[in-house]
Amino acid sequence: MKSYITTPIYYVNGSPHIGHAYTSIVADILKRNRQALGYDMMLSTGVDEHGQKNQEAAADLGMDITEYLDMRGAEFRKVFDMLDVTYDYFVRTSQDGHKTAVAGMEQTIFDKGLIVKHEYTGQYCKGCEQFKKESDLTEDGQCPLHPTMQIEEIDETNYFLKMEPFRQALQKHIEDNPDFVTPEHFKTELKQMLAEPLEDLCISRPKSRVTLGVDLPFDQSFVTYVWFDALTNYLTNIDWPDGDYQAWWATCEHLIGKDILKPHGVYWPIMLMAADLPLPKKLSVHSHWVGAGGVKMSKSIGNVVDPVEIVDTMGADALRWYLARHMRADTDSQISVEYIRQAYNSELGNKIGNLLSRAAKFARSRFDGHLPDRHDLTSEDEAIRAAVMKATEGFANWLDLADIPHRVQDVITVCDEMNNYFAEQAPWDLIKDPATVERCQTVIYVTLDCLRIVFEALRQVIPASADKALGMLNSPADDIACPWRPELDTLPAGTPLGEIATLYPRVNAPEAA
Repeated sequence: MKSYITTPIYYVNGSPHIGHAYTSIVADILKRNRQALGYDMMLSTGVDEHGQKNQEAAADLGMDITEYLDMRGAEFRKVFDMLDVTYDYFVRTSQDGHKTAVAGMEQTIFDKGLIVKHEYTGQYCKGCEQFKKESDLTEDGQCPLHPTMQIEEIDETNYFLKMEPFRQALQKHIEDNPDFVTPEHFKTELKQMLAEPLEDLCISRPKSRVTLGVDLPFDQSFVTYVWFDALTNYLTNIDWPDGDYQAWWATCEHLIGKDILKPHGVYWPIMLMAADLPLPKKLSVHSHWVGAGGVKMSKSIGNVVDPVEIVDTMGADALRWYLARHMRADTDSQISVEYIRQAYNSELGNKIGNLLSRAAKFARSRFDGHLPDRHDLTSEDEAIRAAVMKATEGFANWLDLADIPHRVQDVITVCDEMNNYFAEQAPWDLIKDPATVERCQTVIYVTLDCLRIVFEALRQVIPASADKALGMLNSPADDIACPWRPELDTLPAGTPLGEIATLYPRVNAPEAA
């Protein structure tokens, strides 16, 4: 069984931001979930090194283009490594193999008479690196995604891919494959894009304007339009056209933000149809992150969330937890450093880490550092055990992108219940009476065994701290069965516990530091 997950490849005209971090982290969560189920996984991410924006960014810094691309590529790799994103392939579109394959696809489509050359006058957004129709712009004539950039009117000769001959076939594919685009909200949006005849897609840029790109194989005075180049990475990553790519491609799921639905939902499928190639299995679309109060993030306002800053102050799992927990399927979600800090302290710290610390330290101090025996179970024990099994069951099944916040919510809800159980059973009182010592042992065993299940599930979301917690319980991750399922009573009584450390040290607000 295989599963191939892709993130978009990211422009390198700036440093990695929270949007890059989110898509790559949720891709990693899906990969870890499917690995836990026994799937053979491929996760690709990386950088888009071509196009006008990247060319100008290097020029603005006065850097040689190769040195600039090397610097930015290394920066993205470093950030993804910091975030525990376990990618299998890191894309760089400047690689010769990728460029050769892109040119080969273009030549194939050109030879079929589907690429034509003509003059064009259009409104061009440098931020999107796309020509825009009037209907794509605001009332003020600005791109809604890049309102501070001036729309340029460009009149030039270029090469164009014929799109309209494939529109109805793409519409039929969407109807015949209900899960091709999820959530439903974005499938409806894609259908609207295809409701009217499609204009030809400009797939070139003259070298007089852009030199950073793949040369057109049939006209060396042009380079390939950056989107045509970038989208092809999803195939070149798995050794198309010469390798054994078909098995991976049949399972391919693209994770994308809503702002790039049109390139992935219209341009890419039609490119593939024009080249007589099958379409990817699925497009999983997510909304965007905005600042507190729904305000768009900007440096001038000071509400930008820097993923590196979060990792430096709270650790990667603080960011992974927040991003997994708080994105909603079809609406933008709010984020701030303070929101992340609060979630880290109140949920990871107080509800999960603190319970582990209390129960494990109790066992170390009262039961000679060992896991106590489990004796007869009460209805309260059975109830919390059943609740934990139910709450973690979702992580033993295939996760889709939209499932992630709900499954994380299930876990934090049951951790609330576990804290209530622990407080109500009051092992610190039970230990005082010889008649209830066995009952105390059972409460500690049930609590720690349930926490083991929780952390086994959370290895898919917050792997570093989950593995650290399992180490404290002397239940190493290497011993977990695959495929994984929640299973009670796998912690042997008498197990010596590891050193108990604070799993999520409290982070105070800056003014309280």
